[in-house]
Amino acid sequence: MSLDYISFLGTGLVLLVLLVANTIKILREYERGVIFTLGRFYMVKGPGLIIVIPFVQQMVRVDLRTVVMDVPTQDVISQDNVSVKVNAVVYYRVIDPEKAVINVERFMDATSQLAQTTLRSVLGKHELDEMLAERDKLNADIQEILDRQTDGWGVKVSNVEIKHVDLDESMIRAIAKQAEAERQRRAKVIHADGEQQASEKLVEAAAKLAEAPGALQLRYMQTLTEIGGEQNSTIIFPMPLDFVKPFLGVMDALGGEKKKD
Repeated sequence: MSLDYISFLGTGLVLLVLLVANTIKILREYERGVIFTLGRFYMVKGPGLIIVIPFVQQMVRVDLRTVVMDVPTQDVISQDNVSVKVNAVVYYRVIDPEKAVINVERFMDATSQLAQTTLRSVLGKHELDEMLAERDKLNADIQEILDRQTDGWGVKVSNVEIKHVDLDESMIRAIAKQAEAERQRRAKVIHADGEQQASEKLVEAAAKLAEAPGALQLRYMQTLTEIGGEQNSTIIFPMPLDFVKPFLGVMDALGGEKKKD
């Protein structure tokens, strides 16, 4: 064999290998290939081994796995004119490779930009207290808006989570004062409720004792026993009014006789 023939065979072998490499494509389980024939959409293929005709067909790979995308920190002015910095994370995935390739250019960038504008728009309609206390509701509102707008791109937004709501120092101090005032208010309300319940129980106890006069005497003796059991230097004995009334009558009578004399 001549050198020219060997060189020709080598060149042909290389071209054959390149042709086969460009013809046979292997797609993983989570990948799909959007096939275009002479520039027109043909079909979606995969996963596994697929055949692409060189120079006639082109393939665009699309990943179907869930993408975790960080939304950069956004400056938001709440409905009550408080400036805060908010960031979030968005979970989305491609459910229609054809739409994701044909209907939008770089669907990942488009979803990121849409998430940023939607985050500012939704949070700007709520007050600061709602941002801090109702994150689940805000997450659901943002997710619903994003999912509805990305549906035409073949993208499904499955979840949105607000990560941080950062405030300046002056606002943090104001919120701390507000929380302290709220705790004091609750303490006063609880104390007032306790006083009210105690007074109701005392009224009930007084009514029960009034129904049985002997019970009042027993309670009196029990109180004296409890006082006597303590080491007190001075003991004050409460006297029932019924016991004192006869003595008061005698003293009034004696006083009247002295005035007559």
